[in-house]
Amino acid sequence: MWPYHRCVAPHAYTRLTRFALWALTAIVVTGVAVRLTGSGLGCEDWPTCSEDRFVADLEYHALVEFVNRLFTGVVAIAVIAAVLGSWRRRPRRTDLIVLSLGLVAGVLAQVGLGALLVLSELDPRFTMGHFLLSMVLLWNAAVLDTRARNDIEAGAGGRPPDGTTRLMQWAVLVVGGALLVTGTLVTGAGPHAGDSRAERLPLLVREVARVHSIVALALLGMAVWTWWRLRAASSRGHARMGRIAVLLVVQGAIGYTQYFTGVPVLLVGIHVALASITWIEIVKAAHDPAAGSAKLLEPSPAGGEPMVGVQP
Repeated sequence: MWPYHRCVAPHAYTRLTRFALWALTAIVVTGVAVRLTGSGLGCEDWPTCSEDRFVADLEYHALVEFVNRLFTGVVAIAVIAAVLGSWRRRPRRTDLIVLSLGLVAGVLAQVGLGALLVLSELDPRFTMGHFLLSMVLLWNAAVLDTRARNDIEAGAGGRPPDGTTRLMQWAVLVVGGALLVTGTLVTGAGPHAGDSRAERLPLLVREVARVHSIVALALLGMAVWTWWRLRAASSRGHARMGRIAVLLVVQGAIGYTQYFTGVPVLLVGIHVALASITWIEIVKAAHDPAAGSAKLLEPSPAGGEPMVGVQP
């Protein structure tokens, strides 16, 4: 960490926000690994692993779950660094402080929900909530990372999109959120519960998967149309929207393959990891400062304090 009396330059702070974003993404992947390996109840108690042991026994499922819990420490370090950095950043930005504190609230909520998930023996409703809260945290971290770069990327080229295109960017965000919700319904009704004792949602996988695919196709169509409008207007955001469209095509191919091949564990893991990356891209597209969605704040004096990341 940096000395308390020193300030943090904007470009140095972006390294902290990026660290927080990818730490939160990584713990989504490790959490999915817990479920896909059937290790959801490898540690049957909380916060200890078992009733009389804090550390897991040398048993496969217990170790998988315990390592996932330990990775929460990495997330905590990343979030604390983002909070302290937002306070010491110059120019200080209130929006960055608020967003970084939002990460703290989200991580604490995840810890509480994780405890309920274990104590309820992986109730699928808590499993869905746990994942969706992770996506809210990724939204928070992605917005924080995007806004932290405003001061640095303020002079980047590209025209801002027109009103209709901006509306479409926000619509892609809303439908992207709906796609995540329908995806959790498929997971809640599917075979990968995290443990053989866990209940499943009383839904037909075939029906919820059909709804999920319809939402995905609608989102793909919206993304392609928005990309075309952004590209025609020479807007800076067209490259990101193009990546979103490509990711959705890849996700669709993986989704259909896993459905018709018996939902293999590896494909499910890749599907969820790419879903997290796609969601981050969608959030950043909607909050792109070039589109006027994030107001650039006037810098405030640094008070003559030395900055980390600035050459003297």
